[in-house]
Amino acid sequence: MAASAGAQQIGPLADASAPARDDRGGTLTLEFENDFFSTTDRHFTHGTKLSYVTAERSPIENDVIARAARYVPFFPDGARARASYSLGQNMYTPEDISQTALIPDDRPYAGWLYAGFGLVAEDPDRERIDNLEIDIGVVGPWSQADTTQRKWHRWFDFDEPRGWRNQIDNEPGVMVLFERTQRGARADLPFGLETEFLPSFGFALGNVMTYASVGGTVRIGGDLSVDYGPPRIRPSLPTGGFLRREDGFNWYLFAAIGGRAVAHNIFLDGNTFSDSHSVDKKYFVGDFQAGLALQYDGWRLAYTHILRTEEFHGQDTPDRFGALSLSYQF
Repeated sequence: MAASAGAQQIGPLADASAPARDDRGGTLTLEFENDFFSTTDRHFTHGTKLSYVTAERSPIENDVIARAARYVPFFPDGARARASYSLGQNMYTPEDISQTALIPDDRPYAGWLYAGFGLVAEDPDRERIDNLEIDIGVVGPWSQADTTQRKWHRWFDFDEPRGWRNQIDNEPGVMVLFERTQRGARADLPFGLETEFLPSFGFALGNVMTYASVGGTVRIGGDLSVDYGPPRIRPSLPTGGFLRREDGFNWYLFAAIGGRAVAHNIFLDGNTFSDSHSVDKKYFVGDFQAGLALQYDGWRLAYTHILRTEEFHGQDTPDRFGALSLSYQF
């Protein structure tokens, strides 16, 4: 197993052949999720997210990020902290976007435009990562999801979405999220490969979504200590959102399963403070995903294919969509 980042060995036990690891830079990531990858156009139909996770700060550093992490009671003592910043937009539609009339038994048109601010704390031994984040934004026409989808479909000559006038109403949205991922069982394999299992759990509270989640990821590939898996737009299985530079080429395959107990989902339940289109949601939703991550030096390109079980009563089949992300560690 490759030595973990930041745990440099000194003296005769040091591995002179081990590549130098540099954690001083932050990670910038552009994420793009769309059901185009599964040739459908419905439900969670598109998400875009731009995020930046800072370089890590040690507990002894006297800066605002390290001090803030020490005040979070469930962050581990001695954790190395990072701050995260993000801007994203999600859009949701019924299955038939050609109709102008409201479709009562299919999910509402809805958009979510938000900014995220968070803290990421990792144990010094790299065995656990905690993520605390608050997302603040708007749903409804203020989100501009209708404008984005119309322009996107016009540019690529896709079918015109005609029912956005039926979308849920404008509403400010707040969501607080906590996620934890643990490096679990791991093993070295022939040909310099590694494999590991990463169990995870989390929860979200707010008028946008309220849920509790649990899941696990299996990975196999080269140096797995470079990250905790490629990022995803929430709700999803959690990852750290950052990348450690690896000299030369690195890769891994992954597969994951997760489930959520959903108490509230504004994109299905409709507006919190006004009447709007809604459907009868399901309280338990599962995600199954698999994909490939490729890394060269500070760059990472990852693709994830997701199958999400039915989210509301009357939905006939699970949803399928893809997630593409490009990250760079400065």
